[in-house]
Order: sequence, then structure tokens, then C-alpha cells
Amino acid sequence: MQKYVIRRLLLAVPVLLLSSLIVFGLMRVMPGDALIALMGESGNVGEKELAKLRKDLGLDQPYYQQYLLWLWQMVSLRPGDSIFTNEPIAVSLRKAIPVTLELAALAMIIGLVIAVPVGVLSATRQDKPADYAGRVVAVAGLSIPDFWLATLVITFAAIWVNWIPPIGYVSFWDSPWRNLQQFLLPAAILGYRLSSATMRMTRSTVLETLREDYVRTAWAKGLAGRIVVYKHALKNALIPVVTIVGGQLGTLLAGTFVVEQIFALPGMGRLTVEAILYRDYPVVQTNVMLVAATLVTLNLVVDLTYAWLDPRIRYQ
Repeated sequence: MQKYVIRRLLLAVPVLLLSSLIVFGLMRVMPGDALIALMGESGNVGEKELAKLRKDLGLDQPYYQQYLLWLWQMVSLRPGDSIFTNEPIAVSLRKAIPVTLELAALAMIIGLVIAVPVGVLSATRQDKPADYAGRVVAVAGLSIPDFWLATLVITFAAIWVNWIPPIGYVSFWDSPWRNLQQFLLPAAILGYRLSSATMRMTRSTVLETLREDYVRTAWAKGLAGRIVVYKHALKNALIPVVTIVGGQLGTLLAGTFVVEQIFALPGMGRLTVEAILYRDYPVVQTNVMLVAATLVTLNLVVDLTYAWLDPRIRYQ
């Protein structure tokens, strides 16, 4: 196990390096100029002032020097300052990361709470009304985009019940009820999207597992149906489900970018979108690399979970 973890961590290094090269290159080929956008906010600025600011920020250096400097800042955990706000990026991340983590965690919990029971119910009631209803719900969740569903929910909630989510972030520790009012609706939208694919995979794997010989033996021994399904079948059926949940984490993080913008939540998604609009290179690069490192870590955790679900799996 230890050797496996070390190998996976070593393999993560070239993945992160390639990700850093891609995001650095894409930010440099984007149309527009960060300093011109910044100067546009403060009025007309001469060429000398623009050149001096470019030199102070290190944007006059060759691209390879800019890349190496930024890479060293990331490795040393000092990502620098925002070009547009002049605020340290670490300070911005300390404000934004808790918001995104809370939204993603609530969405994951809601998604799994919906997906696994409905998927099991759909499998054990195959070709019955409950099965068809579950499949319709899953297909609808896969078909409806997050941004469209979020806009629709806000619009109809405002029209029908004269209610919109509170504007402005409030910490859970300051006001739990107001915080849940802000997060439950966007988390439910993200969780529904996440649950759809997981629900279909749960149904398929549980159906397959219920046809195994050891499950038939459990039925023949007269064990209660709930014990056979949840104790004998579900645990072995969860390995493909865990795999797809791990893959959905990237979709979940991408979904928070859009949903945070719609619900005015000051998380990493909103911070990144605003940084892209203002060509704030350091903020965009740092946020993308943080997401990439998070996905690499989560994929490792998903792989290590297999051994707990199936003792036959061994990591050599």
C-alpha cells in the first residue's frame, strides 16, 4: 500500500506540471491585456506609466522566466498578489475556499442521499412504476444543465412564493439558519446533477450483483430481503459507484463555478470567473492549479477506497 501511494504521488508530479503549462499558455494567448484592462478602470495612462507597471509586475520578462517564477511561487506556497485588486491571493483564497467546500460538501451529501437509495429501489423493483420513475428522474438530471435549472428555480421561486435566496455570504457559525438558506438551494441543484449518473450506475451494478450466486444463496437461506440487498449485494456493487463518484467530482467543482455566479456566493468559482474577465493572470493560474491538485488527490482517495469495499483488491 505504501509503495502504491508513493508511486501515485510521483505520477501526480508530471500531471500537475502539464496542467501548469497548459493554464499558463492559455492565459498568455487569451485576447486582451491585463494591464490595459486595469488602466481602463483608472482612466487614461501614458505609455511610460504602463511600461513601469509592467516591469514592476514582471510581465516584461520572457515567458519562460515568468513561468519559472510563478512555478516557484506555487511550490513555496506564496502565489503572489492579484494584478487587479493588489490583494494577496492567499487572502482571497482563505475567504473563497470555505464557501466552495461547503457548497461542494452539501451537494455531494444530497447527491448520494438521493442516488443510492433510489438506485437500489429502482434495481429491486425492476420494470415496475418505481423503477420507471427513478429512471425518468435520472435521465432528466443528466439532460438539464445546472445554469438553466438554477435560473429556472430562482425565477419560479420569486414568482410563485415571492422568495429569493438571501444575498451576501453569512458563515454557518455566525448564523446557521441564514447560511442554510443560502446554500441548500444551490447545493440541491448541484446534488441533483451529481445524483443522476450515480443513480443509474447504482441501479445497474445492484441488478448485476443480485444475480450472483452468493446472493442467490443468501435468498435461499431465508434471509430478509433488506439484509440480502444492503449487507450482501450493495457493498460489492459500490465499487463502480465509487469510481463514477470520483469522476463526477470534477464535474461538481466545475458546476460550483457557474452556480456560485448565479447565486452570488463568493467562492472560488466566482473569484475565478471575475479574474478571467479582468485577465488577472496570477489568480486564474493559482485557482486552476489548486483545482487540479484537488482532483489528483481525490482520485487517489477513490482508488484507495476500493480495498475497503473489496478485500480481494490488493495494491502492489
